[in-house]
Amino acid sequence: MAAMDDRLTAFGNQLIDSHIRLRELLADLRDGTYAGMVLRTHCLMFCSVLTAHHSAEDDAGFPVLARHYPDLAPVLSELSRDHRQIAEVLDRLKDAPAPGPGELDTLAALLETHLVYEEKKLVTALNRLSATAGEAAEVARAVTLAAPA
Repeated sequence: MAAMDDRLTAFGNQLIDSHIRLRELLADLRDGTYAGMVLRTHCLMFCSVLTAHHSAEDDAGFPVLARHYPDLAPVLSELSRDHRQIAEVLDRLKDAPAPGPGELDTLAALLETHLVYEEKKLVTALNRLSATAGEAAEVARAVTLAAPA
């Protein structure tokens, strides 16, 4: 298979763009604009987008990175553990009648730490990645935010 070296946007840059959007969505939840059911609806949408992103990383992107960069295995394991920890917080948010500021602050702190670490450890490798067409599709799915279902 031919390598996908001619992408217009490098995978690492796409990941950063997705993280910027996640930060914006979370900031919208925390700024006090939304209340009651509207806040809950926006929170559920954010949880859905973030869960889909982390699932795509764990199921598609990380395995490709592990094949191309075996030395990243400990980092990828740590990031997957972060995803599970973040999922636990998201589950609590989804079960709550309305997310409180403390819960959103906890999520924001945990997520920001995770995003910064992920960017620091993966962006260079993602931008250098020379992947087959199939691998490129998997990584593209992992670094792009999907619209909620």
